[in-house]
Amino acid sequence: MVPINRAVWQDTFGVPGVVRESSLPTNDELGDHKVLVKVYAWAINPCDHILQDRNMFKYPIILGCDIAGVVENVVPGSTAASNFRIGDRILGCTANNGFQDYVALEDKLLTKVLDDMAYRDAVVLGLCSATSAMFLFGKDYLRLDYPRIGAPKKGQSVLIWGGSSAVGSNAIQLATAAGYDVITTCSKKNFDYVKRLGAVDVFDYTHAEVTAKLAEELDRGECAGIFVAAGLEDGNVMACEIASACKQTLNLSSSSFIGNVDNIPKGVNVKQPTAGNFKAPPPLSYKVAPPPLVVSRNGLEGIQEAIDLMKKDRISVTKLVVERP
Repeated sequence: MVPINRAVWQDTFGVPGVVRESSLPTNDELGDHKVLVKVYAWAINPCDHILQDRNMFKYPIILGCDIAGVVENVVPGSTAASNFRIGDRILGCTANNGFQDYVALEDKLLTKVLDDMAYRDAVVLGLCSATSAMFLFGKDYLRLDYPRIGAPKKGQSVLIWGGSSAVGSNAIQLATAAGYDVITTCSKKNFDYVKRLGAVDVFDYTHAEVTAKLAEELDRGECAGIFVAAGLEDGNVMACEIASACKQTLNLSSSSFIGNVDNIPKGVNVKQPTAGNFKAPPPLSYKVAPPPLVVSRNGLEGIQEAIDLMKKDRISVTKLVVERP
């Protein structure tokens, strides 16, 4: 029997999503490079509530990025079928469209997960690891050397602003695996957490002199760059101040859009994200971080509850997850 697909529809901006039926992608729609995924877990990102509240799209639209589940269908003989088969357990990230029971996903934006990894653990990795990889290693961003097993120490530091965030947690591990000494920021209560992920030094981002202290620390040696993983506009401003105060010339990349270009000091060049230029990274052996917090096991009916919680509370050291019943 052909399954019935449902989705959380955003009918306009600034209102809660509504669960109702959605079309199930056909083989023609899957084409050569897509697979159909039955979703068992959805992760909530800060961008989900931001996109829900802003008038940015032609409505109605389906939001949602991070999913984990099972390959339900793939077109026989397609390029996607050469890498994935029905029954494969996967994680992936979408350009929206994730808040559905069944999602058509580009084969380059998903990867297989181990049989012993729970979907709630797998789903936290997709967008966070892809975002971190793009800003750390992308040719248009910091252009760091790629991670590899047994990578020697480079004698260079990398500053990751917002290390206890979802993106920051993955960035710390990726940069460490590439041989860089990671210096990061977070609140004092999360110092031990980021050190377990590989950070060699941590600074309290609320300290009155944090920018001066970080500039001094980075200038003790060679710094390969600064990545703003969290903090929105405040994080961008403080990272720019650090780069401006350093004696060495530093590249700075940010996962947050800069709303006011007047906040960028003279002489500081900043790279920001653009849509459509990231790919899921290859599987790596690193910790599932941040750990999932399952806030609902009601499937799509629990998505809005999780989005509201993300919007209400400042989430760190965890990622909100909704599971299929």
